[in-house]
Amino acid sequence: MDNPAGNLLDMVVPPVEGVAGGGTAYGWNDGGFHVSNPLKGSIDPTEVLTADLVHVWCLPSTANVGPQEVPRNLEPINLLAARNERESVQIAIRPKVSWNGSSVAGVVQVQCSDLCSPSGDRLIVGQSLTLRRVVPILGVPDALVPLDLPISQISLQPGETSAVWVSIDVPSAQPPGIYEGEIIINAIKADAESSSQCLGKAEKHRLFTELRNCLDALEPIDGKPLDEVISDTVIEDRFGVEHGSSEWYDALEQHFKWLLQYRISPYFCRWGDSMRVLSYTSPWPADHPKTDEYFSDPRLAAYAVPYGPVVSRNDAAKNYLQKEVEVLRTKSHWKKAYFYLWDEPLNMEQYESFRNMASEIHAYAPDARVLTTYYCGPSDAPLAPTPFEAFVKVPKFLRPHTQIYCTSEWVFGNREDLVKDVISELQPENGEEWWTYVCMGPSDPHPNWHLGMRGTQHRAVMWRVWKEGGTGFLYWGANCYEKATVPSAEIRFRRGLPPGDGVLYYPGEVFSSSSQPVASLRLERILSGLQDFEYLKLYASRYGRDEGLALLEKTGVYLGPERYTLEHMAIDIMRGEIFSTCRS
Repeated sequence: MDNPAGNLLDMVVPPVEGVAGGGTAYGWNDGGFHVSNPLKGSIDPTEVLTADLVHVWCLPSTANVGPQEVPRNLEPINLLAARNERESVQIAIRPKVSWNGSSVAGVVQVQCSDLCSPSGDRLIVGQSLTLRRVVPILGVPDALVPLDLPISQISLQPGETSAVWVSIDVPSAQPPGIYEGEIIINAIKADAESSSQCLGKAEKHRLFTELRNCLDALEPIDGKPLDEVISDTVIEDRFGVEHGSSEWYDALEQHFKWLLQYRISPYFCRWGDSMRVLSYTSPWPADHPKTDEYFSDPRLAAYAVPYGPVVSRNDAAKNYLQKEVEVLRTKSHWKKAYFYLWDEPLNMEQYESFRNMASEIHAYAPDARVLTTYYCGPSDAPLAPTPFEAFVKVPKFLRPHTQIYCTSEWVFGNREDLVKDVISELQPENGEEWWTYVCMGPSDPHPNWHLGMRGTQHRAVMWRVWKEGGTGFLYWGANCYEKATVPSAEIRFRRGLPPGDGVLYYPGEVFSSSSQPVASLRLERILSGLQDFEYLKLYASRYGRDEGLALLEKTGVYLGPERYTLEHMAIDIMRGEIFSTCRS
């Protein structure tokens, strides 16, 4: 959007740093941004160009767009996307003057059109094209609240930047091509009776995306599940549903199906004493049709089987485990199954309890996979002279009771070379796997999903998984906020945890009358990281893993836990390279 000629006023707005020192990941123009002198007197937006009332510019999905984000020149939006992929971009809007005459600077109307290809194919607004308002949490942009489509209104605050998150979901059968459309931003009269009476002189911004026929990115990531826990007790408390009631089943199903769109394999969890956990993907028994529906879903990469009954009944506990295993082992999806029994056992008593549980499972199903998370060996029976050496020896200590060894990334610090010590202890020829997880740590500047970290820092979690060679990733919580007893209660993060840790989405009722969950900006970046993982996997399948590692390094996307790109451009370069070399 060009500025009109005339007397110019220099205005430099400094960037705002985030909670963890992340700030904006996209940088800012040190030379400042020139704006015209403010309009004087009463302003009628129907008589003034919207370009004279607001700044409009675009930022990538990795940018943290705070209220003091500095305006930039508007450039065309050009997204490169694959089938079955979601690509996102942000549109920032900042008022130059106030025209509303009240506490807000003014109101803008945002309207978008379908994206159309020259051959007539469409990406339809509301289905493939969605808009969401970026809402701050603890002053940091995070919640993505859906906007009405195809037309919505946004109130702008004086001297503050607002952001709209634009997402394009490409259907798996969408014909390739160049799709173009428009996003129209119009300053309006807030008190007009209808939009037709209050429209100003609009600014149209071209939006287009190029779809190519080389990547059919299919869900899930084959053999690389990302599992995230949903706390069933949080759902019970906040939504007032009784455990085991029909409303409880409905609430769990809503959350399960909603998270699947993010290439995540959700499981529910209830913590017991000493970090014993009851983990389950389906709240119904194994022989229930709903369970088979859940487990057969091709988007689900892995599912947790409960060790005991999820809902207590008179006859539920008797031979429960044996019956569940006997049913599931006859299914083709059994290869997705795993048991998660204990979270981070710390001493011999806990390890012994875990071993007994695992032994019972393997008595019924020798091929069952048991997952164990850990960051150390037993504290009261050191396995080696140093803590890290003891950590490395845990697989030998847990064998044969564990098949999936899930280690904390925090243990490695910035010593990526230590990963080989862990991998060397595993026996993949015997079906053993290595997964990783983040929980609380590692902290800034290492990759994690805390509120306020840089956008590329969020996305780098999955870059790290790919480079280190993990076969899966587990995250401890997606809805683990403080206890509340009404859905619309204010979101409070749990005390003692980094902001945002264990919280990746919010109840929709906090922001509107909708009961649909509201994604965090971090959850969208997790999806982007998973898609990057798929791109790298495709590239390595064509040219070898060493070439994939070389591409990460050549583009500067990811070299290590303290050496990854802070700018979005490197990501586009890497993705573009994969597109051009893998095009069929």
